[in-house]
Amino acid sequence: MPRFTLLGPVQMTVDGAPLTGIAPRHRAVLAYLLLNAGRVISIERLIDAMWGHDRPDTARSQIHASITAIRKVLRGAGAGGLLETRAGGYVARPEPGQVDAQEFTDLVAAGELREALDLWGGEALEDVHAHYVTGVRELWNDRRLSAYERLVEGELAAGRHGELLDELAAQVTLDPLREKLNGHLVLALHRAGRQADALAAARSYRTALADEQGLDPGHAFTALERAVLADDPALRLAGPAPAVPGPPRRSTFLPYDIPDFSGRTAELERLVDDHHGPAVVTIDGMAGIGKTTLAVHVAHRLAARYPDGRLFLDLQAHTAGREPIDAAAALEALLRQLGVPADRIPVTPAERSALWRAELADRRVLAVLDNVRDADHVRPLLPGRSDTLMLVTSRRRLVDLDGAHALSVDLLGEEDAAELFGRIVGERARREPDAVREVLGLCGRLPLAIRMSAARLQHRPRWTVSYLAGRLRDHRRLLDGVSAAFALSYEQLDEDEQRMFRLLGLVPGRDIDPCGAAALAGIPEEEAEELLEGLLDAHMLLQLEPGRYTFHDLLREHARSIAEDDGAVMRLLAYYLHRSRAAMDRLFPHSVGQREGIPQPATPVAPIRDAAEAIAWLDAERANIIATAVHGPEICLGLLALAMRPFLDRQAHHDDALTLHTLALQRSRKLGDREVQGRALSDLAWTYWRLGEDEPAQEHARQALDVCEEACERARALLALGNVALRRRQDAQAERHLRQALDLTRTGGDTWGEAQALGVLALVLDRTGRPEEARRHLDLALALRREVGDLAGEATTLYGDLGVPETEEVRAFLEHAARQDPVLTP
Repeated sequence: MPRFTLLGPVQMTVDGAPLTGIAPRHRAVLAYLLLNAGRVISIERLIDAMWGHDRPDTARSQIHASITAIRKVLRGAGAGGLLETRAGGYVARPEPGQVDAQEFTDLVAAGELREALDLWGGEALEDVHAHYVTGVRELWNDRRLSAYERLVEGELAAGRHGELLDELAAQVTLDPLREKLNGHLVLALHRAGRQADALAAARSYRTALADEQGLDPGHAFTALERAVLADDPALRLAGPAPAVPGPPRRSTFLPYDIPDFSGRTAELERLVDDHHGPAVVTIDGMAGIGKTTLAVHVAHRLAARYPDGRLFLDLQAHTAGREPIDAAAALEALLRQLGVPADRIPVTPAERSALWRAELADRRVLAVLDNVRDADHVRPLLPGRSDTLMLVTSRRRLVDLDGAHALSVDLLGEEDAAELFGRIVGERARREPDAVREVLGLCGRLPLAIRMSAARLQHRPRWTVSYLAGRLRDHRRLLDGVSAAFALSYEQLDEDEQRMFRLLGLVPGRDIDPCGAAALAGIPEEEAEELLEGLLDAHMLLQLEPGRYTFHDLLREHARSIAEDDGAVMRLLAYYLHRSRAAMDRLFPHSVGQREGIPQPATPVAPIRDAAEAIAWLDAERANIIATAVHGPEICLGLLALAMRPFLDRQAHHDDALTLHTLALQRSRKLGDREVQGRALSDLAWTYWRLGEDEPAQEHARQALDVCEEACERARALLALGNVALRRRQDAQAERHLRQALDLTRTGGDTWGEAQALGVLALVLDRTGRPEEARRHLDLALALRREVGDLAGEATTLYGDLGVPETEEVRAFLEHAARQDPVLTP
């Protein structure tokens, strides 16, 4: 397998030998694609990365030539599939362990810092020259230094200061202005009994900093210097470093394990009795065969062996009308189940995958990944070196998932099928063995069909098994196999339950709660919940978590096939709109004025009591809201985007924000609605900036300025342009945009927007050598944050922008802010 090195000279090696034939320009293109592995990179973006604004006329043809040359070398190395062509450009898909930069990220996340640093063979991208290289090189060299500083910090805490001194002094010589590095050297010298040398090192750093940047050291370094001068006993090692507590025990997320599980003796022997340690086990078979039931049952049997987490995630690869959950969203859900706070979850799939493997490294975790599409779908979710057992279910055989143990599930045998039917039905099954065999044949010995038919008979004491078989037989011409059981179960529902079943077939989202079902059917919530519970009892619905209802895939298809929309999806969309607004008003009271254009609901919407309830509802419904916007009626999209935008932005659900705001833009252009169009463009500009996509951010912001008439939205677009310019270090341009934004927020009376503009403008002023003016802007921003009650903004301005030391008082404020504002993590 070829290996790519980016942390030093850019090379491709096979069995340790470097491959030749890739010119410097080609290596630059290859390195950029590998640094953005898993993301589709357009030709325009590649051109910008290679040349910036100084692009030659032959840029496009040079990129094509580079791709051709790269592919030729990759094919020769047996890695032709690594680089794929997509509709929007090219995407690199390296295997785990192929790229040293990704391996470095994984090792750092796992705390294996020395191994991570050993991967470096020089400066990042050492022999590559392109427009993008300088910024990327600085970023990766900073990551290397940060990892080294973490390593030294741990070594010092362990009392290994003597072994560090030579290496640490050499590193300070290479990076003389790195404050934390110099602090580590001072402390190491002091603990080695060399107080004079420690003070000399501190003076050397102080002098260099003043000469090079005209600055004094920070508070932490100054405090350390004073402590060394006073020979403060607090600097000495009091004893062995305190033990780091292990990860907390995790609660289970496994669904309910049915008490009448039957059969599958061979499968259980293989999965439970012969289970030895960590593994990835794939369970494949046709729809309705009982893959999920088996996986969940096995998980419950083995749960005691995995005290650090029992996880469950439905990846929805076989859910009609829905796209499978992608790797990024799946990793976010799994990390949240492990208890990782939202603010620690990275944006990119690669970084999330690295964090997932790091979190599993020291835990014994069992995870069930249900409804996987194929091997590529699940590969980013696989654990690294850990004691994790992963059970993966799929309708496909995952033959190309290296190292996995495969188990194919067949139809129940006659005895096992009869046992399952008998355990549900009881004595009547034993009295009519021939009728039981006929029912099982009509159900195709499919566990789902058997369970549904038997459950209906169980609750009909006057029915015989023969009568049930006759009813199934009567539907044989219309419906085949399992559909006969679906039709029979539907027929036995009362009229209101039948209507609810049909309407649920229209729901674009994955699941629904009683409030949503009430809106869908236009009935009171109590009545909707009673109907949902009735459908649950009839096994027409599933409940994977309390208070939420969903279909089995086949039942969803059946419900959809008989559904007729009487305006139900429009009612559901309106419910999502008004409930979202209510949640936002709880979470973001300072921006209530931005949502005044959303009309009040025609019928009352259940109130949201507090911010915690708002967060819980949004977390549960976010995917359903987006699915309904994508697959539902083209109406209310602009209002829905307006309602959801603060939550999607604050919680970094940027992919969902792109989807929703793009839909709003498309719809507004059809209707010629300039107000919604301008708002959607400014929202897209802001979202692309959040994602680090400066070109589309800039383009959408400029379009927004051409369309927007309302002052606050123009200010939002200008703020996005200012942030782009700030990141590109175009300070004069950034200041111009931000001052224009500031004027517009004041014109429009947007206090929150004014505070935001002031905070970003202060960063520009500080960087351009105007610290006193920057401080005045930050002081005003802080006052405005407090005026509108924006605790999160206040914490950001106080702790982040103002650079206030993290004192007990500051920590107490942040903890108070987090308690008051659930979307803020200190």
